[in-house]
Formats: sequence, C-alpha cells, structure tokens
Amino acid sequence: MINLQELEELYLRRQSCRAFSEKPVDDGLIKEICRLALLSPSACNSQPWKLIAVTGEKAKELAKGLQDLGMNKFATDAPVLVAVVEGKSNLTAKVGTRFKDNDFLHNDLGILTAHLILAAEAAGLGSCILGWRNESKLRSVLRLDKSARIPHVVALGYPPEGYEIRPKKRKPEEETFELIQS
Repeated sequence: MINLQELEELYLRRQSCRAFSEKPVDDGLIKEICRLALLSPSACNSQPWKLIAVTGEKAKELAKGLQDLGMNKFATDAPVLVAVVEGKSNLTAKVGTRFKDNDFLHNDLGILTAHLILAAEAAGLGSCILGWRNESKLRSVLRLDKSARIPHVVALGYPPEGYEIRPKKRKPEEETFELIQS
C-alpha cells in the first residue's frame, strides 16, 4: 500500500509539463494509464466519459485544435494526446444533478482527469491539461458527432533530459483549509 509520504512526493513532482522529449510512449503504458484513470469515482457510478488516446501524426493533427491564437504550441511535440470526452450520466446521477443543483457530470470529468495525470506521473510521464481548444476541430480529427463535448485534452510524454521540477507555490494553509471540530 502506498503511504502518505509517497503520495505527497507524487503530488510534489507532478506539474504541468510543456516540453517533451522525442522518446515514444509505449502503447501498453498508454492503455495502463488510461485503465487506471478509468477507475476514478463518479456520481452514482455513472462513468460519464470516454478517453481517446492519440499518437503519431494523428496527435500532431489533433494538436492543431488546441492551438488557436498561438496557444499551446508545445502540444505538437507531445507524443500522446488524450481527449476526455463527455459521456452520458446514468438516470440516478441526472436526477441528483437536477434536484441538488450540482454539476455531477463535470465534477466526474475533473476527477477522471486528475486520476489520469497522477497515473501518468507515477509512470514517469509529464502531463499538461489543455483547456484552450477548438472543439469543432477536435471532433473532426476524432470523428466524433457534432454534439460531442471534449472538456479536456491531456498532453502526455517523457519530459526532456534535465527538465526542472518547480517548487510548488501554495497559498498559506490558513487561507485554504479549516478544521471544524464538534
């Protein structure tokens, strides 16, 4: 079992990686990272998602849908891009969303994405969640229906030799955490 110190080390190592080496990522490793991410929890176990991993020239083509207005230029160098595609929630989660006025679907997709980047980090890969995107271009490359939503794309790959781990800058704990005791 992983201990909290090991988990903290993983969290401290993980950062948004915006440079990738040319080293390819093995298809088996991509599948394993995605398999682990898909173990993440979801409201009423609805699992409202699909992960689509893209490599090679197709990844370079997909990267163009992430680069409008000069953004995310580094995405072209990522050997793997994983599209997080919004699926349908089950009936119980939909009812809960409506009655509790809580966006369970997007919470679930955020949790899935967090699991994906942490699994990638544990496997020695760098990652970056890309929110700037042209969904129409992404849908076209991925051959998805025009109603499909892609809230995140995650760039994955090996960081280049000597890639520096930046120290985490966090707000003071008293601004971000409170323990209320009975």
